[in-house]
Amino acid sequence: MGALSHIRVLDMSRILAGPWAGQILADLGAEVIKVERPERGDDTRSWGPPWLPTPQGDRGEAAYYLCANRNKRSLALDITSPQGQEVIRNLVTSCDILLENYKVGGLKKYGLDYDSLKQINPRLIYCSITGFGQTGPYAKRAGYDFLIQAMSGLMSITGEKDGMPGAGPQKVGVALTDILTGMYASTGVLAALAARERTGEGQHIDLALLDVQVACLANQAMNYLVSGNAPQRMGNAHPNIVPYQSFATEDGFMILAVGNDDQFRRFCVEAKVAYLADDPLYQTNAARVANRASLIPLLSEVILTRCTASWVGALENQAVPCGPINDIGQAFQDPQIQARGMQLSLSHPESGEAPAVANPLKLSGTPIEYSNTAPLLGEHTEQILKDAGLNPEQIQTLYAQGVISSRKAC
Repeated sequence: MGALSHIRVLDMSRILAGPWAGQILADLGAEVIKVERPERGDDTRSWGPPWLPTPQGDRGEAAYYLCANRNKRSLALDITSPQGQEVIRNLVTSCDILLENYKVGGLKKYGLDYDSLKQINPRLIYCSITGFGQTGPYAKRAGYDFLIQAMSGLMSITGEKDGMPGAGPQKVGVALTDILTGMYASTGVLAALAARERTGEGQHIDLALLDVQVACLANQAMNYLVSGNAPQRMGNAHPNIVPYQSFATEDGFMILAVGNDDQFRRFCVEAKVAYLADDPLYQTNAARVANRASLIPLLSEVILTRCTASWVGALENQAVPCGPINDIGQAFQDPQIQARGMQLSLSHPESGEAPAVANPLKLSGTPIEYSNTAPLLGEHTEQILKDAGLNPEQIQTLYAQGVISSRKAC
């Protein structure tokens, strides 16, 4: 039994932030019902290539959709229709959590906003994910990860520093703001569940992508607030620690992540430049940060004399943090990632099987279970409606009205 096997979630979100939260809850054992538009479904179903191949050679699901929707059941339902709205209200009576990422006020016109649904189920925890939150001058704007990475300041500190080849602001290589928002959403609803144990009441969670990304600027935000100086792009260098960056080696690149003065001394001894660790200009991290411009060229010169594998092997023996810069294929071939079981193969109703990335949580008493890959659009429509008390005639009427749809594997 999963840690959340007693919890039921209505996931009315789409794209990434909300579905990511729903997948975390599903991985932890919650029953998650993914509500999607008939025929089209979640937008990410069409965000390919690549596509999961089928034995018939047809185009299967998009990899993007598969990354955030496993362990869920799909209900294809038109919530713009009165009949569809009634189905949602019916489901809400037995749900603990509702996730949605419609524009501010978008569900109110359907009577599916928090104030309306809490009248049906006062214990409901209703999490609204938007670009800018429910309040403020930007509340009604649409928000997307790329836009938020720019507006939050994240892109201003990501990328090569000015004056270097390739300089300019860069987004992170994955939709990090969406992912972080999904993680905050899952934390928020779990906190609300804990509060409900004491109060018996649910609550509304107002979560904004912009708020999340500003909060996740972490030390860089505090660097600005303490100093008054906006941090700048530094490539792969670290604003507060030196040496903590990438270096070219004889045959490629490596990361050197020296976190304290003892590690720096051990590196210098291994690199046969022990005199640098005794130099007052470089003895302490604060001194190394102040004298970064003179130290890094000296280290770069010596690191170029050996290949990556030689450095990594030698420095690991000296407990100096370092490592190669892998591409994603190399990462999945890494023996540590393989030993931790981070790549999965799950049964898929059309393709036979689908690859997946494991949840990183390792719970000793309630381990993660993988019941199914991301569902086909409407795959569980009939069963969900039967579980909600609808009889076969009512379900057939909804089909005839175009309120629901279902799709089964061929």
